[in-house]
Amino acid sequence: MDIRDGRELSPRKVVYLKFIKDNGGRVRTTDLATQFAVDPSTITKTIAELSETGLITHEPYRGICLTDDGNRYADYLIKRHRILSLMLTHYGFSHEQACTEASRFESQVSKEAIDRICAAMGHPGQGICGEITHDDGCHNQDPTP
Repeated sequence: MDIRDGRELSPRKVVYLKFIKDNGGRVRTTDLATQFAVDPSTITKTIAELSETGLITHEPYRGICLTDDGNRYADYLIKRHRILSLMLTHYGFSHEQACTEASRFESQVSKEAIDRICAAMGHPGQGICGEITHDDGCHNQDPTP
């Protein structure tokens, strides 16, 4: 899956991908069900939909694994959260508030907007939640319109 504008997936699928990434790129369905207090059948349905995007593979009874595309996309999703959270701290939000607020609206923010914000911030290497990684689109972005 190409990252067209970063808004291709529902917020729930975004959270699942970030969770898988944060857990080494491989989890079990029960890990997701437990973490998000969701019925395993709901997880199975969502995982089937994510499998169709090519971002993950799922082998029943063996686990869910990020593909190479899924790994890159999850990296971007984490970057998006960290850039937005860091931006909010510049406007007086505490770290906790910034993280919570970014989680509320991050799935509506395009990749172009994130690349511009990142460039305007000088391509920070560290956010409030951890390291910020960059891609070519980010580094090639002029911060001024």
